[in-house]
Amino acid sequence: MSSSVFRTVPHTADVVIIGGGVMGASVAFHLAEAGVRNIVVIERGELCCGSSGKPIGGVRAQFSDPLNIELGSRSLRAYQDFPHRPGTDIQLDNVGYLFLLDSEHQVADFEAGVELQNSLGVANRMVGPDEAQRLCPYISTDGLLAAAYSPADGHARPALVVEGYARAAARAGVTIVTQTAVAGIDTAGDRITGVHTSHGRIACGAVICTAGAWSGLIGEMVGVNLPIRPVRRQLAFTAPLTPPAPRIPFTIDFSSSAYFHNSDDGLLFGLADPDEKDGFDTTWTPQWLELFRTVARRRAPALAGMKTVGGWAGLYEITPDHNALIGRSGELPNFLYAAGFSGHGFLQAPAVGEVLRDLYLEREPYTDISPLSADRFRHGAEIRPEAHVV
Repeated sequence: MSSSVFRTVPHTADVVIIGGGVMGASVAFHLAEAGVRNIVVIERGELCCGSSGKPIGGVRAQFSDPLNIELGSRSLRAYQDFPHRPGTDIQLDNVGYLFLLDSEHQVADFEAGVELQNSLGVANRMVGPDEAQRLCPYISTDGLLAAAYSPADGHARPALVVEGYARAAARAGVTIVTQTAVAGIDTAGDRITGVHTSHGRIACGAVICTAGAWSGLIGEMVGVNLPIRPVRRQLAFTAPLTPPAPRIPFTIDFSSSAYFHNSDDGLLFGLADPDEKDGFDTTWTPQWLELFRTVARRRAPALAGMKTVGGWAGLYEITPDHNALIGRSGELPNFLYAAGFSGHGFLQAPAVGEVLRDLYLEREPYTDISPLSADRFRHGAEIRPEAHVV
């Protein structure tokens, strides 16, 4: 969805949301649905032009941290209900997630994770190599010890989610301003008073930062430390397959982070390059594919020789413990943030939109989100490790 380019921005707003990706769109929708008026969303490009623009986004509740399980599970239910609220087909396909495990340590970690997930009402299970191969015929069982399978998980289209949230928010009166950069933020005492943009200043009562990999830069404008590193991730698409690919789970070789799943008339491949340097570069480099093919020759040999027809690069927004930053600034109470999701933003966006709505309205969220405050990294505070990171 594209929106009109404003020559000037509104002069005032009750709340300014910085970032027009899935998180900003979710927050705008949930605030507007709750009756908040005079909301302005600022996006420096077009909606969904950042990390949310990736072609297919996984949705799962398969995590090792209870709070991530809750956020993922609640969001998955919201995505299942998306055709009714807000009312958009997001091409959700509940094919499941399949984590392939090849060490005893991995198996023990995922067994503990499945036990925790089951205790929280998420029906995931461990499977043996043979069942894993039945679920995903492409894989080789050589060296495979077990797999963790979550049948209710799957993938959907982030661009359709952003469009659905944004259209519903706009119908409710939210102003969405694209092609507009944030240049600075005014404060007076412990309050934000306005946002300077490339198309004018907005006097505002609150700012919510949902700027993804760029959120650390927004935090710096007001002296709030949001420890986020931008790191490029790349993926590729196969040429159309004849015969068509079987319907397979979102399959992940956990040791290498290589993953693949159905995409239109072929497959999508992805892998995190362990040598990728931090930065905002989103150039797609075909040479990256050899990293995936090297893993595929061992774990899914038929994929190694498949012809590809292009790819895509985007940014992960990584925090020191691979968990999100969600909360309200202690120094600036009218500065709220939801960022640093380390690849999990799309799958947690509906639940986090509810949380930010409640924080803004100063009411108790459905779950205690305080452990994800950015303040957890101060003074050697205990971090929250997340084992199920891709």
